[in-house]
Amino acid sequence: MTERVFLIIAGLLLLTALALLWRNNLSAAFVIGTLGIVAWFLGYRAQLRAKLPSDPPVEPNEDVND
Repeated sequence: MTERVFLIIAGLLLLTALALLWRNNLSAAFVIGTLGIVAWFLGYRAQLRAKLPSDPPVEPNEDVND
């Protein structure tokens, strides 16, 4: 669910960046576009975290003497 929210935010930010680019506001378009790309990467990260197991199995270490 989180990855979908980030994807929607990324799309809205990139559309806003395109509108700002069309209005010739280059610096604001760059900042908003960069935020959109960051939101996309955060969504991709959330998607990967959901697919991977949360805690890897711990194997006992036979070399350690208690």
